[in-house]
Amino acid sequence: MSRLNEYQVIGRRLPTESVPEPKLFRMRIFAPNTVVAKSRYWYFLQKLHKVKKTSGEIVSVNIISEAKPTKVKTFGVWLRYESRSGIHNMYKEYRDVTRVGAVETMYQDLAARHRARFRNIHILKVVELQKADDVKRQYVKQFLSKDLKFPLPHRVQKQTKLFQAHAPTTFY
Repeated sequence: MSRLNEYQVIGRRLPTESVPEPKLFRMRIFAPNTVVAKSRYWYFLQKLHKVKKTSGEIVSVNIISEAKPTKVKTFGVWLRYESRSGIHNMYKEYRDVTRVGAVETMYQDLAARHRARFRNIHILKVVELQKADDVKRQYVKQFLSKDLKFPLPHRVQKQTKLFQAHAPTTFY
């Protein structure tokens, strides 16, 4: 069971007499539940389009599920995060079966390598890389060869039983 889900949140400004049908804003947000997804939506919408929760409304919140959750795919993630020394832009690549799994790995990776918290990481874009030529990172390229084999160096051979149970024979 994954910790995060991918949500599609659609919202807009509240209708006024001058603008009876305001423009809709759609975002794909990775969050553990709908409450956090809505909160992150308003956080980003306020920064991007100057729309606050008090002057807007959420039209719909949907969970986006993976089309092929059993096929291994390569994902490219563009992000920016706030460290103790400043704001950094970054591009990372991950191999996983779902977008959510790749993003969870990214959060764990940034927490381990850069001490970045969930609230300090802003995911800009997550793209599935279709071709092997699109992959830039060597640590992902090594898994893309057709004749890939994983050696199992310490295989313990199964031994036959010391005392084998069998029916006795009564004739010679």
